Amino acid sequence: MFAREKLTFEALPLPDRAKLNDEQMRQAARAFFETMRSRHSIRDFAPTEVPQEIIENCIRTAGSAPSGANHQPWHFVAIRNPDVKAEIRKAAEKEEEAFYAGGGGDEWIKALEPIGTGPEKPHLEIAPWLIVIFAQRYGEFDDGTTYKNYYVNESVGIATGFLIAALHHAGLSTLTHTPNPMKFLNQLLKRPKSEKPVMILAIGHAAEHATVPAVAKIKKPLKEILTVL
Repeated sequence: MFAREKLTFEALPLPDRAKLNDEQMRQAARAFFETMRSRHSIRDFAPTEVPQEIIENCIRTAGSAPSGANHQPWHFVAIRNPDVKAEIRKAAEKEEEAFYAGGGGDEWIKALEPIGTGPEKPHLEIAPWLIVIFAQRYGEFDDGTTYKNYYVNESVGIATGFLIAALHHAGLSTLTHTPNPMKFLNQLLKRPKSEKPVMILAIGHAAEHATVPAVAKIKKPLKEILTVL
């Protein structure tokens, strides 16, 4: 991470090393695939409370992701306050109404038809937790001095993947939500202009009546997403 004081290179012995044979690695890779293939994006959440400690540990996992120059250009705002969630829903639905009224373009709206989405976002209030993910476009010290961050989008994308995997591993369901534009989140959550909101994650337990769109179960086969040279 970037600091005012000069940081110098120091090589440390690798602190953690996996010691698995080929068969153990095959089993581990398959087991993780089976775990992650059971992950589903849902829109029907139960109002059941989720302890804050679980959310914190999942964010710790996200914070362990690799990043450009190790600057860790991300910030996570975890929200369970019902009033704040209601404000986020209100603002998000305003943007979504404009999108579905034609702002998104015919092709994009048509692509969403099999998903069954619309401008109403009740999950933003029902889910016990929302996490808003911010990308720090540049770093800033307390006195306003700024410094450059590197590979911000890539770094935040990796961290978000870590976070979603950690939440699923903890037994929780999620939904990614990206209203456009999202600048209202900076003002509402009092985040600096150096940060860009990139995603809202709704988090909780799936409701008993939860469903997923059938099309969401259609995944590209390995031969379409892998080339081996």
